Amino acid sequence: MGVLAAERIKLTSTRSPWWCSAIIVALGLGFAALIAAVNRNPKADSPPLSVTNVVGGVSGFGVLVLMILASLAVTSEYRFGTIKSTFLATPKRDKVLTTKALMIGVYGAVLIGVLTLLAFGLAKIITGSSGGSALELSTSANARAIYGPAIYAFLAVLLAVGIGVLVRQTAAAISLIILWPTVIESLLSAFGSFGRNVGAFMPFANASHFYSVSDGGSTDWHWGPWGSLLYFAAFVAIIFGAALFMVNKRDA
Repeated sequence: MGVLAAERIKLTSTRSPWWCSAIIVALGLGFAALIAAVNRNPKADSPPLSVTNVVGGVSGFGVLVLMILASLAVTSEYRFGTIKSTFLATPKRDKVLTTKALMIGVYGAVLIGVLTLLAFGLAKIITGSSGGSALELSTSANARAIYGPAIYAFLAVLLAVGIGVLVRQTAAAISLIILWPTVIESLLSAFGSFGRNVGAFMPFANASHFYSVSDGGSTDWHWGPWGSLLYFAAFVAIIFGAALFMVNKRDA
C-alpha cells in the first residue's frame, strides 16, 4: 500500500498526466462529434457509420496519448533522477514497476471505457436515426467495439511502461510508441500479399482486429478477434517481462 500511495502521489502531483488526460478527452469526444456531424445526412451510396468509426478517436488517438502518459511516468523519473530515491525506498524494483503499471493501466482502462461510451452516445445523438442506423449494440462485434478499447488501453499501458523502462529516454520511448503503430505497421499495406501475411503478426494490428467491427479484409488473419487479443497480450507480457528483468540487472 505504501508503494501504491507513492505512485499515486507521483501521478497526481505532476502536470503531464492531467494534460494528457485532457487531450484524450478532447480527442475522443471531438472526433466522435466531428465524424457524426459529417455523417448526419449521409448519401444513399455511402457506407453506414459504424461503432468503430465513432469511437476511433478514443481507441486510436486516445490510447496513443495514454501510452505516452505511461511512458513519461517512467522516463521522467530516469531523467530527473528520482528513480534512485524510489528504489532506495523500495528495493524490490519489480514491485515498483508493477505497481506503477497496474495503477496507470486501471486508470487508463476506466478513462477509455467511459469515453468510449460517451463518444458512442454523443454520436447517436448527433446522427439521429438517419445517419446512425448502424450504431447499435445488438451484435457481438459492435459490443466488442465498445468494451474492447478499455481492455486494449490496459494492455497498451503495460507495453508503454515496459518500453519506457527498456529505453529510459523520453524521446526514444515516445518516438517508438508513435511510429510503431502509425508508420511501421501501416506501411505493410503497401507491400501487397507480403504485407497481408506479415500484418497478421503485428501487435497493434492484432489489437485493432480485436476491438474493430471489421478490418476491411486487408490482412490474412490466422485467428479470430479473441485470438488477436491473446496474441497482443502475449506480446505485451514479453516486453513487460523483459523490462522487469532489465530493471533488476541495470543500475538505476
